[in-house]
Amino acid sequence: MISQTVEYALRAMSYLASLGGAPTTSEAIARSTRIPRGYLSKIMRDLVRADLVRSFRGPHGGFVPARDAESITLLDIVSAVDPIRRIAGCPSADPRHAWPCPLRRCLDDALAHVEQRFRSTTLGSVLSTIREA
Repeated sequence: MISQTVEYALRAMSYLASLGGAPTTSEAIARSTRIPRGYLSKIMRDLVRADLVRSFRGPHGGFVPARDAESITLLDIVSAVDPIRRIAGCPSADPRHAWPCPLRRCLDDALAHVEQRFRSTTLGSVLSTIREA
């Protein structure tokens, strides 16, 4: 249901948030999260553009979350790298379907549920659940 890009972005953001604000390099993120470095570069660029991550150059540079983990939702991360695409028309292209198409409505309702769940779940709440386990 989610793309590889989204999975990697969630891993990278979780790792960054777990460091408590300490900057870390893309090499350390890639190694710790098992994300290919080239792929990670694209993801980090998208996360920086979305103002979810800040990057710093220099010997003490690296990446840090731009905001507190409690204020970053999973939907923020998903939207930064591979936004959820809602269903605009009948997926089966069946002209016999009444409008609105029942298949489209079913699929779009499922996507709306996923989107709402991501919107209501913060990165901080995910991390606290992991720490409790």
